[in-house]
Amino acid sequence: MLGLVLNTLRHRKAGFAGAFLALFCAAALVCACGALLETGLRGTIAPERYAGAPILVTGDQYVHQDKVKKGKVKHKAKGLAERAWLPAATADRLRAVPGVRSVVTEVTFPAEIPGAAPGSSYGHGWESAALTPFTLAAGRAPSAADEVVVDAATARTARLHVGSRVPVTSAASTGVHRVVGVTREALPHQTAVFFSTDEARRLAGRAGAVSAIGVFPAAGDTADRVAAALKGTPATVHTGADRGRAEFWDAEKARIKLISMGGALGGTALLVAILVVSGTFALSIQQREREIALLRAVAATPRQIRRMIGREALIVSLGAGALGAAAGPLLALWLRDRFRALGALPSTLNLVLSPFPMFAAVLAAVVAAWAAARLSARRSARIRPVEALGEAAISRRTSPGRVLAGLAFLAGGVVLTLVLSSLNTEAASSPVTMLTAIVWTVAVSLLAPVIARVTVTLLGPPLRTSPIGGHLAAANLRSRSRLVGSVIAPLTLLVGLTCTILFAQTTMGHAATAQADAGTVAAHVLGPKVPAAAADALRRTRGVTTVTEVLHSTVRVGLENYGVQGVTPAGLSHTMNLDVRAGSPARLDAGTIAVSTTAAARLGVHVGDQVRMTLGDGTPFAPRVVAVYGRGLGFGDLTVAHDLLAAHVDDPRADTVLVAGPARADALRSAVRPYPGVAVLDQTAVTQARAAANAEVNYVAMGLIIAFTGIAVVNTLAMATADRTREFALLRIVGTTRRQVMRMLRWETLVVVSTAVVLGTAVALVTLAAFAAGMVGSAAPYVPPATFLGVIGTAAVLALIATVLPARLALAARPADVIGSRE
Repeated sequence: MLGLVLNTLRHRKAGFAGAFLALFCAAALVCACGALLETGLRGTIAPERYAGAPILVTGDQYVHQDKVKKGKVKHKAKGLAERAWLPAATADRLRAVPGVRSVVTEVTFPAEIPGAAPGSSYGHGWESAALTPFTLAAGRAPSAADEVVVDAATARTARLHVGSRVPVTSAASTGVHRVVGVTREALPHQTAVFFSTDEARRLAGRAGAVSAIGVFPAAGDTADRVAAALKGTPATVHTGADRGRAEFWDAEKARIKLISMGGALGGTALLVAILVVSGTFALSIQQREREIALLRAVAATPRQIRRMIGREALIVSLGAGALGAAAGPLLALWLRDRFRALGALPSTLNLVLSPFPMFAAVLAAVVAAWAAARLSARRSARIRPVEALGEAAISRRTSPGRVLAGLAFLAGGVVLTLVLSSLNTEAASSPVTMLTAIVWTVAVSLLAPVIARVTVTLLGPPLRTSPIGGHLAAANLRSRSRLVGSVIAPLTLLVGLTCTILFAQTTMGHAATAQADAGTVAAHVLGPKVPAAAADALRRTRGVTTVTEVLHSTVRVGLENYGVQGVTPAGLSHTMNLDVRAGSPARLDAGTIAVSTTAAARLGVHVGDQVRMTLGDGTPFAPRVVAVYGRGLGFGDLTVAHDLLAAHVDDPRADTVLVAGPARADALRSAVRPYPGVAVLDQTAVTQARAAANAEVNYVAMGLIIAFTGIAVVNTLAMATADRTREFALLRIVGTTRRQVMRMLRWETLVVVSTAVVLGTAVALVTLAAFAAGMVGSAAPYVPPATFLGVIGTAAVLALIATVLPARLALAARPADVIGSRE
């Protein structure tokens, strides 16, 4: 049996090359997704700023909740969106712990200087330099409010030295400071700017609070005593590698997100891979039906046929899986770089590469190939020897089992569509959206031969109006409906998945932009990162009647995330129209909240009810609802007073400032000139940029699946065309010219592409309509015409290339030589 398998592989290289390529791509994709998942599970974050502190004490960065399920108590914890601060008095408690030699407090706040990367420049008090430790290479420690010490890397990059003057921008002030010292050390992923102790605490804006405390023990076992002393407080103790997670708490958030992203992407990739590989093997086995029929006629049993095909699949999948697993880490490194460029993966979290994803990729390739081959071989292996040779050359009826399976998947698609239409959170709807599209596509793939016959019946008469090419195309399509179905399936998958991935994002982005545009009634929008002093300067500008500072963050209600915006309540109706359905946002203050209709429905609250939540820095908050509004997509699910939210975020500078009144844009620019980076913006561009930031990560992740599906389309079409060499030769012998054969192929490709586009578009529209109904409240998804035409054009070009090139190669040989060769 093994000799027969190896001989078949040797003489059918072209047929197995398609299966090999599909399995190679599948293994590489599964391995890359596995690497992302493993990075989320096992990735480590090394401490930098706190590397010199043996014991680090910080606030608890998690919201905790106990849930009782089936009599068992389960503890769950979810990360906070902002840094959790500690009372400064915690340091006094730690100084009293036996074995503690010294305690160093730390405040951290945004402090930007020219040349520093955005979001990576932080200010500290000089007393916390020992936590790294930083030492002076030149100059002295800062003592006055306008003095700073900069790290060595910043000094080199910005060409600073003792005596230089440098502008420093923080949330509390913007001004020029004098460099009085330069450190010997520098941190790999952040810029350190040191102020005097009093000035740092003023700029941090957290009176009586510290961001971290470093503990230096005099003897062993101090960490246990520190933990015991802090029991019952919101403080957490970190040692060893755990200090890195505490320092880069945002990287820890990204690590957790990477687990869900890698799992979801890997699961989707595996489902698509199984679908693609099954189609490839089915086509390969259909092309070998004469060979299988001959084996059955010479007494090969169905079991032997299945074993032969299974071993062929095993050999091909082992080779393809091993090469794909070797390429997987390279793909994972590319994904890491793209995610870092988009800000979804911090540079402090390194990619974990181990043998486990590679083994999983090989195993996935082997299992997918073996299962696909055995399932595809069932029909061919069970033919009776008497019927075998007669049935091998013609298309057979679709088996009842396949039709029933297709109808079952259609029913599953209907159920998932109804479920999707009831989901109104992106976290819940995203995986269901992809699963819905895939289930609909599987149904189409199973019913593809039936669909192909119906298509040919409908399009046959118009095709025959072309006397030669069209007539031949109609005859071929009618007699090869099973093969046509095998080609339609991957094209449908390509169009359906691509449209679903692209237009789910455009639907959300368009709805958010439309709501923000309709709700922004201010004459001008300024941003980003507008300090309070700049907002006050705008209020003093001639012609300005109302200034609304807008700040965004995330809060937890229970363990669920909700987007929140903080707005200046005074004169809000002159700058922002939230589409109020009940109550009034004018009553916003430090103890009230306005909620969107979506959030109100999920939380089950109305005007006058109380909502218990946890603010971004871990502070409990129980405001009373004073308004319910409709434009939640454009402005966030929750709205609170700006001053309240600003006191509980890391960077209290407004993301945007809305300005009402007849003031000219030039006057506004003059008012904010002392504040670097603040400019007059276009509101639509601001909203689109915010939506695009989230969409780009999904495009990169799901783009690999689209690329894989595109490769499968080319692979399948090329296999189907290359197998028709003898057919083309016979047509040439009976007088058909090369041009007429190519015209026939173009007509066939047009029918196949048109059918796949209609089916793929239908799959996408059904899925997107349900997605839009749940997320946007309208069953009309937003589909940009140019993008949709681009998807169709790409599918058509791929199909044409994959058909024309193999056909030209097949037509290059002499017809008599091809007919005389072995099949």
